[in-house]
Amino acid sequence: MTVALVGAGPGDPGLLTRRGAELLQAADVVVFDRLIAPELLALAPEGAELIDVGKGPGQSGRQADINDLLVELGRAGRRVVRLKGGDPFVFGRGGEEAEALRRAGLDVEVVPGVSSAFAAPAVAGIPVTHRAVSTSVTVVTGHDGDPSLPGVDWDVLARLHGTLVVLMGMGAREAIVERLTAAGRSPDTPVAVVHWGTTEHQQVARTTLSRLADVDLAAPAVIVIGAVAGLDVTAAIAAVADA
Repeated sequence: MTVALVGAGPGDPGLLTRRGAELLQAADVVVFDRLIAPELLALAPEGAELIDVGKGPGQSGRQADINDLLVELGRAGRRVVRLKGGDPFVFGRGGEEAEALRRAGLDVEVVPGVSSAFAAPAVAGIPVTHRAVSTSVTVVTGHDGDPSLPGVDWDVLARLHGTLVVLMGMGAREAIVERLTAAGRSPDTPVAVVHWGTTEHQQVARTTLSRLADVDLAAPAVIVIGAVAGLDVTAAIAAVADA
């Protein structure tokens, strides 16, 4: 039996892929993360079992239980959709779930999703790459204080000239500023924080690296560090359209 790992996208339910919608509409059971839009769960058939396994901050230890649940459901012969925010393989621990399912002898279908790492900046008018400004982008997790995760080399990141996108970093933003500036990144580097990107609750704060710690926006948020954070191409497009 196949278990599908489906990326739900960055928040806006309209950004779910067609294949993701097809699998949801045929599911017997949907195992879903925190922050999944209710409109996506409503795609499941009437009578489908909906199981909330969302983890809050500091609850990463529950992952083994989620892996075991997916294996149990898959072995029971049910049509299982594991619905994950963003893309399953971009800091979504989808790789761990896929490995657990394969070890159990179950087939896995992976349906990519639109990652908030790129979608949230885009809807805020920030292209993470721009030929005249930045020709590279690096995506990292802000959870490098978790001893169970490989560390992030902030010294190396500080020396890169491209765009740095930090997911799950608001709780560690003071430490991020300290480490990047200590390694040579300019305190005046443009920074943007996109909170609840692509949704009706979206908020955008634009600042500099030295003042990132003063941004009072909670998770979920994407932090963009680099020259592109000073751009707002959608505002320019709107101005041309109004002309």
